[in-house]
Amino acid sequence: MRDHMDAYLKEAEQEKGLARNSLEGYRSDLADLLLYLEELGIGRVQDIHNRHLSAYLMKLRGLARSNSTVSRRLVSIRSFFHYLQTKRIVPDNPALTLQAPRAERKPYSAMTEEEVERLLETPELDSPSGLRDKAMLELLYATGLRVSELLALDEDHLYPELGLLRCVGPGGKERMVPLGSFCVEWMVKYTREARPALLREGKNEPALFLNHLGTRMTRQGCWKLIKKYAAESGLNEDITPHTLRHSFAAHLLGRGADLRSVQEMMGHKAPATTQIYQPAVKGRLKEVYEQAHPRARMNK
Repeated sequence: MRDHMDAYLKEAEQEKGLARNSLEGYRSDLADLLLYLEELGIGRVQDIHNRHLSAYLMKLRGLARSNSTVSRRLVSIRSFFHYLQTKRIVPDNPALTLQAPRAERKPYSAMTEEEVERLLETPELDSPSGLRDKAMLELLYATGLRVSELLALDEDHLYPELGLLRCVGPGGKERMVPLGSFCVEWMVKYTREARPALLREGKNEPALFLNHLGTRMTRQGCWKLIKKYAAESGLNEDITPHTLRHSFAAHLLGRGADLRSVQEMMGHKAPATTQIYQPAVKGRLKEVYEQAHPRARMNK
């Protein structure tokens, strides 16, 4: 069974262009399923039936796994058996009729505009790494990029003269994201002054953000830096790169940006994903109404 899993993941990487984090997620999900099935004495994918998969999902719920975790596992399982079916390894997909649990809508965590300012002002600017961190934080807040998208950026993805950034999102889908003037200023300063100092002599590294080794910054490294600056600025220690993404969306919508534009900038496939930020809009409705409607206020 594990040979089939490895073949599936290899094809997903080569043909679908899945990011490393997505591949590792699929691998972890499927490895857990296969371990469960092996404990039942099932050694061939041809012997897996709907009842086995249903029992596995019930086990996950019994372990108090969240609905989002169970749903993600189900997506991985369906995709794996779809691959097996297309390769004629199994006659059908036993996961098709399984029901996904209702998704939980968790409240997002966003900073205030003042908190963002405090965070962005924290890096010391007297070293190449400090300039890099400043530019990285400015870019996260200016664009709402996912951390995986940020770290996948190459130097030629940046168009400062146009105020644009070319981002490669999940599944290799590209989008152009606008940059504000503050962000452009710091990106230019970083690429001209700090990045050459971080780049090792003789190395041809395309990555935009480099670590102390002169190679592409890692996800773990990025998280540690943001935790560090959050602590130094006296902010909530739970701040993550995704908190800046949430803040980007909430602040745009709160200042009057339309939902469709924010959806496009964030790379959301469906409007419903962006609609979690609608409370930021509701707080402005009365203000917008009073400013825009001709009979909202009586002349005094």
